[in-house]
Amino acid sequence: MTIAALEALTFGLGRLAEAVGGAGHRLCLLTGDRAVYRHELAHLTPEALAALDIVDVDTFDESACAAALAAVPDLRGLVNSTDTWSVPGADLAAKLGLPGPDPAAVRLLRDKSRVRTLLHERGLSRGRALTVPADPADPSNPAHVSAASAAAEILREIGLPAVLKDSAGTSSRNVWPVRDEQQLHAALAEAVQRAFAGRLFAEPFFSGPVYSAETLSWEGETRLLGVLSRQMSPEPSVREEAAAFPVAFPAPELGLLQDWVGRVLATAGHDTGFAHVEFVLTTEGPELVEINRRIGGALVGEALCRALGTNVYEAMVDTALGRRPALLDSPVDASSGPATAFVLVYPDRRGTLTGWTGLDTLSAFPGTPEWYPTAVPGQRVEHLDDQRGCTGIVLAEASTAELALHRALSAAGSVRPVVAADDEG
Repeated sequence: MTIAALEALTFGLGRLAEAVGGAGHRLCLLTGDRAVYRHELAHLTPEALAALDIVDVDTFDESACAAALAAVPDLRGLVNSTDTWSVPGADLAAKLGLPGPDPAAVRLLRDKSRVRTLLHERGLSRGRALTVPADPADPSNPAHVSAASAAAEILREIGLPAVLKDSAGTSSRNVWPVRDEQQLHAALAEAVQRAFAGRLFAEPFFSGPVYSAETLSWEGETRLLGVLSRQMSPEPSVREEAAAFPVAFPAPELGLLQDWVGRVLATAGHDTGFAHVEFVLTTEGPELVEINRRIGGALVGEALCRALGTNVYEAMVDTALGRRPALLDSPVDASSGPATAFVLVYPDRRGTLTGWTGLDTLSAFPGTPEWYPTAVPGQRVEHLDDQRGCTGIVLAEASTAELALHRALSAAGSVRPVVAADDEG
C-alpha cells in the first residue's frame, strides 16, 4: 500500500520514508518545489530512497492534488505535517475517505486568534484576542476604523505590552511585539503594507522564557514526549535563534506541564497526532503562544528521534493509517538518548548568499556538530527579522540539553554566511 504526503517539513523526509518503508509501504510525496528537500534527498539511505516516489504538482491547487492522489495506487493514508497545507490536507483526506482529523478542528487550530479566545473563555489563558483591521483605511472595512481608533481599542481592550500578529502566520512572519504607543502606531502602519495569511489581531505580551511541548495524542489521550527550549532574538525581531531538547524540568513541574498541555489540546479540539505547543512560562504558569498540529519544525523531529532512541515518524505512519501509535505506549523517555541542541545561522545583511566560512572547522568542536543547510549559494536573502533569513542550522549532541546548547552555540559561532550586498554587484 501507499502513504502520501502533501508536502513536508524541510527536514525529516528521510526519517519518514524510512518509517514508511520499514512498515512495508511506499511513500508518495506531492510537492510543488523539490528544491525545498534538497538536503534530505541528497542524504536518503538506500532503504528510504527505494520506498519514495515524488509527484510534482501545484500543491496550492486542491483540485490538482486530488487528481494526483486519485492516481496513487493503493492509497491508504495521507500525511500532512505542515501548517500551510494542514487545512487542504484535512479536506482531501475527508474527500478521499482516508483517516484524518476533523477539518473543522484543523481550521480552528490554524486560527490563532480563535484559539486564544477559546482558551480565555475556558480559563486557560489570562489574555484574549482582539481582531484589528490590517488596513483601517480600506473602504472594504465596513466599520471604517481609523488607525488612531484601532490603536485606542488595542490600548483599551488589550493594554501594553502587546503582540500584533497574523492569525494564520508561519515562521514568525508578521509579528510585532509592542511595548509603548509609538511602537504600536509603527506596527499598525507597517501592517498596512503586508499581505496576511489570515487576519491581524492583538493579544497580551506574556513575559518569560519560551518553550515548546512536543506531544503525541490518540483519541484524546496525550503523551508529553518532552519539552524543547527556544532562544528568541532580542526585540523587535522575533526570529528563533536556538533550541535544545529535552529540558530537564523537575518531576512535579513536568507533571503540571503534562496536565496543562493535555487540557489545552483537548479544549482546542486536537485529539490525534503530533502537536508542537509553544508556550511562555510566566510567573503565573504557562501561557500559550500557538499550537501546531504537527511534529516540530527545523530539527525538532531529529532531536526527538535521537533522545527517544527511535524513529518517531513511525507514529506519523500509524496515525495516517488510522491506528493507535505504538510510541504512545512505548517505555522510552527523552532522557534515554543523547540530548541535542541546534542553532539557526543568519546573515547580518540582505543580499545574495555566496557561501559560508567555517564549515570546514566544525569537526574540531565537541558534540559532533552537523550542518543542515536551508539555503544555497546564489539565493537572495531578503528577510532578517524572521526565520526566512535562516541559511542553515548547526546541531550538536551532549548528555544534557544545557551542555548540547553550549556546544551548538560554540560551533555555530564559527560559521558565517557570506552575503554579497546589492551595491557590490
